[in-house]
Amino acid sequence: MSSIWIVRDPENCSGCRRCELACSMRHEGWMWPEASRVRVFMPFPGLEVAHLCAQCDDYPCVKGCPAGALSVDAGTTAVIVDREACTGCGACVEACPGTVPFLHPRDRKAAICDLCGGDPECVKVCGEAGYNALRLVHEGMSENRKLFARNPVEVARMLAVKLFGEKGEKVIA
Repeated sequence: MSSIWIVRDPENCSGCRRCELACSMRHEGWMWPEASRVRVFMPFPGLEVAHLCAQCDDYPCVKGCPAGALSVDAGTTAVIVDREACTGCGACVEACPGTVPFLHPRDRKAAICDLCGGDPECVKVCGEAGYNALRLVHEGMSENRKLFARNPVEVARMLAVKLFGEKGEKVIA
């Protein structure tokens, strides 16, 4: 299996949250968006931002885990959480440039996108809906993963400036 990751296009995100529901169905067995590994934030009214692991090349979350509970799957490049070893300390959240990992609401252990073993449900439902805000990228493509490892508020701010201009005036391109 080749190395993969999920690139997101915030301009295409409708905020439908299908990605959250598909993820929670896959990992939790029921619709539980609070436990979804992909999360949609609305930091500003009308701007929805899908937020998930960018599978950074240097994996700061893995390096930052003092318990050694995080590892990288050799096939998919996904970060894998050893729930038995995880202490729930939150060091992975602090180490992540996008504050992506979170503590699962059930057991307070780290939760992070595992790419659904190479066939991400979030990408499928986003594509089926026609939004294509989430796309599967295979290693070797030109996108830089670290560009997507940002806090959702920062992404929404950049999107707001792009769509509405610095002072709120509509930008005509």
